[in-house]
Amino acid sequence: MQVILLDKVGKLGSLGDVVKVKDGYARNFLIPSKMARRATEAAIKEFEGRRAELEKAAAAKLATAQALAEQLAGKTVRIAQKAGVDGRLFGSVTNADIAEGLTKMGLAIAKSQVRLPNGPLKTVGEHAVSVAPHGDVAVDVTVQVVAQVD
Repeated sequence: MQVILLDKVGKLGSLGDVVKVKDGYARNFLIPSKMARRATEAAIKEFEGRRAELEKAAAAKLATAQALAEQLAGKTVRIAQKAGVDGRLFGSVTNADIAEGLTKMGLAIAKSQVRLPNGPLKTVGEHAVSVAPHGDVAVDVTVQVVAQVD
């Protein structure tokens, strides 16, 4: 299916690109999330009329993400979890836990924006974690996992 992208989509294209994707990907993800539209003649003409408006909205999103990244830079999140004497956690620290910790600090971060390339954190100590508020903006945050005292 041919679609016209209304937003930048990673590994697919940027605003205004007409790309061919599988039907299910377009119907079930791109179109419902307002990231793309079916590339018909009428849709392409309508897009060209709204291009400046969409580019302005995309630039505003990027500027907001960059401002948030500046606030996040150098931050340390402290998370307490139950741990054994050898420093291994009984559970793990997930991206949801980190996002919740950042939200408590006054920074609006969704769990999908926290990137854990090696999976959940399972040991006590300091870990570097990447937070990406936008596809083009990523910043490293330190997560300090400490043993919970009961």
